[in-house]
Amino acid sequence: MAKSWTNCEGLTRRDGLKLGLGGLIAGGLSGALSARARASSAADPKHRTAQADACILVWQDGGPSHYETFDPKPDAPVEIRGAYQPIATQTPGVQFAQPMKKLAAISNDLAIVRSIRHDQGNHGAGNHYMMTGAPPRIPVGCGAFVSFHPSLGSVVAKEIGAPHGIPAYFSLPRMSRSGGPNFLGSKYAPFVVPDSPNSSSFRVRDVTIPSGLTGDRFTSRQQIRKHIDTMLRFNDASVADPTLAVDEFYGQGMQIISSKEAQAAFDIHQESDEVRDAYGRNTFGQQALLARRLVGAGVPFVTLYHGGWDHHTNIFKSLDDKLPPFEATIAALISDLKQQGMLERTLVVVLGEFGRTPKINKDGGRDHWSNAMSVMFAGGQTPGGQVVGATDRQGYAAIERVLSPENFVSTIYQKLGIDPGQMMYTPEGRPTHLVSDATPIDELMG
Repeated sequence: MAKSWTNCEGLTRRDGLKLGLGGLIAGGLSGALSARARASSAADPKHRTAQADACILVWQDGGPSHYETFDPKPDAPVEIRGAYQPIATQTPGVQFAQPMKKLAAISNDLAIVRSIRHDQGNHGAGNHYMMTGAPPRIPVGCGAFVSFHPSLGSVVAKEIGAPHGIPAYFSLPRMSRSGGPNFLGSKYAPFVVPDSPNSSSFRVRDVTIPSGLTGDRFTSRQQIRKHIDTMLRFNDASVADPTLAVDEFYGQGMQIISSKEAQAAFDIHQESDEVRDAYGRNTFGQQALLARRLVGAGVPFVTLYHGGWDHHTNIFKSLDDKLPPFEATIAALISDLKQQGMLERTLVVVLGEFGRTPKINKDGGRDHWSNAMSVMFAGGQTPGGQVVGATDRQGYAAIERVLSPENFVSTIYQKLGIDPGQMMYTPEGRPTHLVSDATPIDELMG
């Protein structure tokens, strides 16, 4: 089981929403099963200009430091520049921080955005803004799990769908705090895979028939369900009848349990030792490999949740241990996608909710800082070997090509062929913009 990270207020980072078959089938789903693809979506004009078929979003929960990753400041005073020296990258004139050696070696495949900034400097609000492109409607606490707008993954699940038998939206090993569907409905919540693929006994409980429900007994359960289905259902979505969601989960669960495609996608043991070693024989490394297998099977959106980036104390001691295996896994994922011929159609994005303060505090850490952050893009026809925007000489704020979370999410949507400027409607019929400023980052659009 993945480590339970805590944020700066001491609250456990938990899944804010766990939906699924639960009590209906022994073992249950630990996340909601997303909707199937609709044949009509392929003919929809807004999908014809897609530059990518899938997105793997790596979420560094807590807020990674831009100084110690993609935006080092070697000319700043020592209390700002920190303990790491900048290193040259594959791209002339571009430097990364010292621990980012493997990503520096493939920087021509990367685009680094250094100039996204916003005004939501706590975890709950910052997470929501970056995960949805919409700021919270009301002030929220730092440790809050809030949902005022559908997340990137949920929108992609609704707009694109996935091949038969496989959910459209996964989150490993948990759902990020604002990664849910909001008014889109529970069927667009992520399928959560909490167990570690690094385990030799790894299996996803929900893609095999649970023991005790095989053969005739399993058939009889389905017959019982048919009798239950004669009960009255409110089919108008605005009524929000909870039994409708249960029915959807049940039907989707039966598809997954019997899906050879799902079983094959989850069978990480089919990978060679060489490939598994390259990703790293640790939980995060094998989750990244599983993410590659999922997008290879047609899943359009996977979130890789990686906690523990809230470094208020001893940031350099922590990053000495944390950054090398993390960035090695990201580099392996990009290199493997490229070798498999998948990188051109798979967008990889790495970020957290904000950056960290310029001045190292009295406890040897950096605090929350939403005036500057770095976001890494790769694949999905994104032009590599470039840096977009800049912070000032000491990294206090984005000052060149200043961008917003709205620009960030609009880029992902447009890459995937989804119109970020479209209107969406709540079950009550209330219209809302998917993104209020539907302007993507032009430099990333290819």
